Amino acid sequence: MSQGRIELLQKMLEADPKDAFCRYGMAQEYLKAGDYLNAVFWFDKTIESDIDYCYAYYHKARALEQAGKLQDAISTLQIGLARARASGDAHTISEIQSLLDQLT
Repeated sequence: MSQGRIELLQKMLEADPKDAFCRYGMAQEYLKAGDYLNAVFWFDKTIESDIDYCYAYYHKARALEQAGKLQDAISTLQIGLARARASGDAHTISEIQSLLDQLT
């Protein structure tokens, strides 16, 4: 985890606390560091800001899988798949479905 990136993202979030892109960035930094619970927290914050930020579901599921929470990961993917379908995001549909197939 790059402390400099975290600090930069925190400053950006001070300016716009609901910025989905910054929240997603925070989640990715924690995910890279192997801090899966904080990653899940920030992916949830991303989804709270933008329910159709479909890759947040994919990466949240990856974090949950790494944390040993397989059923939570599967549930997250199912919700993400529904959101990706609703938004017509074919690429994300494919990736979420592929991970869902691997986990089930």
